[in-house]
Amino acid sequence: MPGSNTTDFTNLSTFILLGIPGLEAAHVWISIPFCAMYAIAILGNFTILFVVKREPILQGPMYYFLCMLAVTDLVLSTSILPKLLSIIWFNSREIDFSACLTQMYFIHCFLATESGIFVAMALDRYVAICDPLRHSTTLTNPVVAKIGLAVLLRGSMLALPYPFLARQWPYCRTNIILHSYCEHMAVVNLACADTRISSYYGLFVLFCVKGLDVFFITMSYIEILRAIFSLPTKDARLKTFGTCGSHLCVILAFYIPGLFSSFMHRFGSNVALHFHILIANVYLLVPPMVHPIIYGVRTKQIRDRLFHLITNKRT
Repeated sequence: MPGSNTTDFTNLSTFILLGIPGLEAAHVWISIPFCAMYAIAILGNFTILFVVKREPILQGPMYYFLCMLAVTDLVLSTSILPKLLSIIWFNSREIDFSACLTQMYFIHCFLATESGIFVAMALDRYVAICDPLRHSTTLTNPVVAKIGLAVLLRGSMLALPYPFLARQWPYCRTNIILHSYCEHMAVVNLACADTRISSYYGLFVLFCVKGLDVFFITMSYIEILRAIFSLPTKDARLKTFGTCGSHLCVILAFYIPGLFSSFMHRFGSNVALHFHILIANVYLLVPPMVHPIIYGVRTKQIRDRLFHLITNKRT
């Protein structure tokens, strides 16, 4: 009989996450660096939030955007790692269908939000370097708050179609997700329907949204570099460019692994599945870990204020 070997999952209630298929024997060992990255991300980003809140001198546009980035990183890493660790340590592989779609939504919402925050930070650097006399009057606290709200709303709206479309498809093949979290295409590929619209929407967000963000960031830095090279002395140029160094580092840490992961997922059919999944997890865990480290090491104001707080507590 046709379909006798197919289980009906049309009224799906749960998915099964396999973690990192093919590396089950090494799951416990893999959990150690992932757990360490998560711990560093939690500690580092909460430290950034604490230092900025405690020190009035740091309460300006650049540091407000940095706090937004820290909150976004905390949400992103927390969206995937606790479930991954429960799979590895407790063999807790089941995830409710609604919880799976919620996880998918949070991941895409805050990825888009983080990309928007980088555009806002590039705008801050542009105004600070190209029009410094108007920086304090242009990027006032209400303007920064509105930018942050707009970035969050954009991410929220862009992420809505992902779970909405995924919920519409009939699932009649299997409920086993070959991934460690509810990655969009890993879920959609289980549907027994033409899901090209979901794939096309993912590509639209990748090229038209993140592509536009990268374009605006690039244009901002072209103008910033022009302003820097017009400065009269080498010391002045290096000092001014140094204020952008941390921002450039975190941008590279976010976009390069993201583009690599997206292209590999769609076009790397010959790449082993476990490598796909490892890269996808690294993409969501490494930036939240390295962002506070980069800002802590490269930003003198944060470094000095953190040292000041530590020494005051000791005395």
